[in-house]
Amino acid sequence: MAWAQEAAPRLQLDPAWLHKTMAQAQRLPVVEKLVLPSPSPMAKDWAAYRARFIEPTRIQAGTRFWRKHQATLERAEQEFGVPASIVVGIIGVETLYGQNTGNFRLIDALGTLAFHFPDAHPRAVERQAFFRSELEQFLLLTSRSGADPLSVRGSYAGAMGLPQFMPSSWAKYAVDFDGDGRIDLFGSPADAIGSVANYFKAFQWRTGMATHYPVSLNAQTDMDSLMAPDILPTFSVASFTAKGAGLEGAALAHPGPLALIELRNGPHAPSYVAGTENFYAITRYNWSSYYAMAVIELADAVAREVQSKP
Repeated sequence: MAWAQEAAPRLQLDPAWLHKTMAQAQRLPVVEKLVLPSPSPMAKDWAAYRARFIEPTRIQAGTRFWRKHQATLERAEQEFGVPASIVVGIIGVETLYGQNTGNFRLIDALGTLAFHFPDAHPRAVERQAFFRSELEQFLLLTSRSGADPLSVRGSYAGAMGLPQFMPSSWAKYAVDFDGDGRIDLFGSPADAIGSVANYFKAFQWRTGMATHYPVSLNAQTDMDSLMAPDILPTFSVASFTAKGAGLEGAALAHPGPLALIELRNGPHAPSYVAGTENFYAITRYNWSSYYAMAVIELADAVAREVQSKP
């Protein structure tokens, strides 16, 4: 309530509306637990992670989604320069094409993380500030649109709709792609498609560029140097290969920087690829090379299915 008193004039929100809304928000202990790192994290396993997303149910759902919305996907690709397959891959990984959009009341989830973020988290102060900002964005969005802030549901971390946009991403990147005068990432696949494509355009998606290339390593490869920048593309083709990372074919003519991407396979040897700026762009959606590769491989699998049966 003290926060609402301070926030209403700052956010130019009706004080009575804000107080009434926040008075009905509930603290959710389960959300506090869900944001904590696992006490005994499992070894990263790309094969296990991949199997969750590159599987028949999701590929078939993606094929149906693509065929149903083909004209919209093609229009988004033309307007924003982002391949239809990548947009389809994102929505498939995020929510299985709208089947799993989350069932937490966002006012409860964001309220909990804004005011009761667990101190045990290693970045508690930073994360609590982030979620308080997201709560403010959520309240601004619902106030402006006239939506009931008590009825909107999403993930435990506050993500919404088919593409699981956080409130700040909705405010910055969501677009009315079906032209009905409002943005609806829950009920309008067209708005979701256009918004995902617009998001990647904003994060410098480079039209026509590959996301990654095969790479070969050997005992002489300077792994310490290549892994130091993590997933940020830093090395020219010349400096990449000079450090002992082998590239072939089109990769040798790649015009931009590269990163060595490591995908661990549990007890087995890791897999590696050379990631481009477009691979990095996908990680702007979710800071994980495993996530990015799952999006890319689902995109490819659905594209093959669509092309094989016109």
